[in-house]
Amino acid sequence: MKEPISLNSAEPIGQNAIKLISNLCFSLFVFAVLIFTVIAITYQPPDPWLQSAPALTKFFTELQNATFKDDSSVLKTGEDFAFPPAIPPATNANKPITEAVIEISEKNITNSSFKSPCDHMNQVNCSDPRVLLAIEKFNLRLFKSIVFLEYSTPVNGSKPNECDVAWKFRNKKEKSWRRYRDFRRFRIDVTDNCAYKVAGASGWHSGVNARRPVVRLNSTAVVGGKRNPKVTAPLRDTEINDTVPKIGPDAAFRRGRYLYYSRGGDYCKGMNHYLWSFLCALGEAQYLNRTFVMDLNICLASQYNPSGKDEEGKDFRFYFDFEHLKEVTSIVEDKEFLRDWKKWDKTHKKKIPVRRVATYKITPMQLRKDKSTIIWRQFDAPEPENYWYRVCEGQAAKYIQRPWHALWKSKRLMNIVSEISGRMDWDFDAVHVVRGEKAQNKQLWPHLDADTSPDTLVSKLQGMIRPWRNLYIATNEPFYNYFDKLRSHYKVHLLDDYKDLWGNTSEWYNETKLLNGGRPIDFDGYMRVEVDTEVLYRAKTRVETFYNLTGDCKDGINTC
Repeated sequence: MKEPISLNSAEPIGQNAIKLISNLCFSLFVFAVLIFTVIAITYQPPDPWLQSAPALTKFFTELQNATFKDDSSVLKTGEDFAFPPAIPPATNANKPITEAVIEISEKNITNSSFKSPCDHMNQVNCSDPRVLLAIEKFNLRLFKSIVFLEYSTPVNGSKPNECDVAWKFRNKKEKSWRRYRDFRRFRIDVTDNCAYKVAGASGWHSGVNARRPVVRLNSTAVVGGKRNPKVTAPLRDTEINDTVPKIGPDAAFRRGRYLYYSRGGDYCKGMNHYLWSFLCALGEAQYLNRTFVMDLNICLASQYNPSGKDEEGKDFRFYFDFEHLKEVTSIVEDKEFLRDWKKWDKTHKKKIPVRRVATYKITPMQLRKDKSTIIWRQFDAPEPENYWYRVCEGQAAKYIQRPWHALWKSKRLMNIVSEISGRMDWDFDAVHVVRGEKAQNKQLWPHLDADTSPDTLVSKLQGMIRPWRNLYIATNEPFYNYFDKLRSHYKVHLLDDYKDLWGNTSEWYNETKLLNGGRPIDFDGYMRVEVDTEVLYRAKTRVETFYNLTGDCKDGINTC
């Protein structure tokens, strides 16, 4: 006969169920923490670019077309991205001049030996430090978009109440530490309480008496055995040092570890394609802790060349800041490298150990422990298998980070950007008008042509930009007069208005000619894109074609 079940016997069953549920929940929690930890460890932040990271990945891994069809009318480089601030050389000249700094200077000259301004009303003593302080205060009030770094002592202008002064500065929107130079003429008055004040200032580079001495190389030349002082060499920007680094003696070459890329299908492609591949190679070199062997020769793609043809023989230093690149990365120029390699193999029985890598499918992770002096990646396959950027695809994308911070635009081009902005007194708005091939392609951009027509631009910009403002137009529209209707409403500025900045008497012309072995170079389409981009980013109000002027998608229909 079965005995009745006691009520107490149900308690262990309930307790066991509670314990089972608790253990299950704890196990799920531990598993979730483990998954989160793995993701946190393996996650690599995406590279910055012109688009969002998902759009970028999809765009650059598309292999159906051998040439990238991105927006070639604008291009960002490292100084445009919000990286941690670049560390400037440790000098007092890089400390900003602020109101607090000026106040300290005023206290230090209270007991100055200079006479009171009221004692020489007919002639301003420009060397009086109180004149410089008045100019510094005036500039801080007037030019709020730039950082003042260093002033020279003012000198006399062309009239008794004028002083010329030069200073070095940088733009607040630029992330680099590079310095630029301006010199202007100021009209100085004396107040009723015998203090100096600035009554007015002239425009960009007006203070010619404060201009730095012209630095020339070999300012005299030997002609027929005699020195000819009339033959002068090109001007130099003394703050640019883009000389090619040397490897050193044989022992130093042998101790080094190098990553060498042969030319691939990227050569003569668009500049955005080139940069995407070049930074992949540089990123792999950093991952492998190796010196990257760099080819300074660039092939200018036909889309940037007025002749409509690809042009080889362009120098990397025409477009980018080689000085900054060699300061923040380990690189050596390929001609120097190949010369030292050949010299070693000629003078030593034991050859340099070389690991030849015939395909991008051998990943950087597989090469991490390779002890060879040279890892030589070869790209002999047909397109698109021979693109450098293929090395950074797939699993490698988690390990290789493109060093965007290392790539700045050429200081020579940035000098032109500063001059254009300075001529507008840093007080201008800008519109980026994309036309060209996109405006002609009605299938992908059905409304772009009409939305960027002269009449439509006038109508739309009037609601975005105040009348008679300085308006800079960054554009790939080839016809200069296309924007004439805007001139009835704004002070219109186009890049071609500043042709003197790269003409045959300009500093840029002389600098690049010197760099090119005495042969002048053209101011090509890619240089135009770089300058347009940087002036655009310095505007107080910026209007973009996509999202502001047209409803078409930036990358074509149905891609927004």
